[in-house]
Amino acid sequence: MRKITVMQICFLGIATALNVVGANIALLLRLPIYLDSLGTVLSAVMLGPVYGMVPGILSGVISGCTSDIYSFYYIPVQMVVGVMAGIFYQKIRPNGRQFWKVLLTALCVSLPGTVVSSVITAAVFGGITSSGSSLLVQLLHAGGLGMTASVCAVQAITDYLDRIVIVFCTVMLYGMLPASLKQKVQKGNSHGTV
Repeated sequence: MRKITVMQICFLGIATALNVVGANIALLLRLPIYLDSLGTVLSAVMLGPVYGMVPGILSGVISGCTSDIYSFYYIPVQMVVGVMAGIFYQKIRPNGRQFWKVLLTALCVSLPGTVVSSVITAAVFGGITSSGSSLLVQLLHAGGLGMTASVCAVQAITDYLDRIVIVFCTVMLYGMLPASLKQKVQKGNSHGTV
């Protein structure tokens, strides 16, 4: 692993804060999406898959300690999202003009995370968490669909919608960042390495 610069550490801190703020907004408003991975995806885009996991891990711990105990259990999902975003963003290169690339990137990032989150939600919590999507799980289950199938169906839909929003916001935010800042964060410099 290469040395990390002070600029990169600061960027990862800001990305972690983006995750925590997004998660708290979604939790407060009981949205059926999560908004907890904008910093994770942005870090994966700027620094690659390994550093893409860092904000997800940190925000999971911070949110778990402060506002939503369920966040601890979903840290593996954040790690998978960070890795997949780092890999697929570089391969597909989505932009605001080609929305189909945003949809494809969101799908590639979403599917592995959906598998992990569905297993966690069904096995650990029986389908009921603090998320607004738990209401949808209960409705499907009451309609006759099994609990595991209900969880998987709702997770697939809500995760994909969440990732579309996150990837689109990442594309827009990345496009607005000055080239000099991108270069400083991505390349680092010889001053202030840890």
